[in-house]
Amino acid sequence: MGFLKPHAERIYALLRIMAGFMFTLHGLQKLFGLFGGVPAGAPPFIVYGAGSIEFVGGVLVALGLFAAPAAFISSGTMAVAYFIGHAIPKGNILPNVNQGELAALYCFVFLYIAAHGSGIWSVDAARRGSK
Repeated sequence: MGFLKPHAERIYALLRIMAGFMFTLHGLQKLFGLFGGVPAGAPPFIVYGAGSIEFVGGVLVALGLFAAPAAFISSGTMAVAYFIGHAIPKGNILPNVNQGELAALYCFVFLYIAAHGSGIWSVDAARRGSK
């Protein structure tokens, strides 16, 4: 797929923006009851703790403002969510069996963003005077 190589940084920026945006939606759901409301039976530390990280972390990642630390914290949150919300209660480590695919995918996407940084089309790049 060499024809996409010249566009790699723009494709990465789109990945960062969309992952942050979708993560923000989860935070809005938990904190404000939007888009389907708070998950049934969710304890307060999930609603307010994870919801706050999802909302603030998602906004920061989408904007590309301190995206690396925000993504690192978001990645850890999703790792914890995977184990306490999926693997342990369902008694199975496999994401396709315990319905934890989204948490696992967010965990690794945010880990990649944490390693790569904000990139182009970001507030951090604008602050540096980059493209």
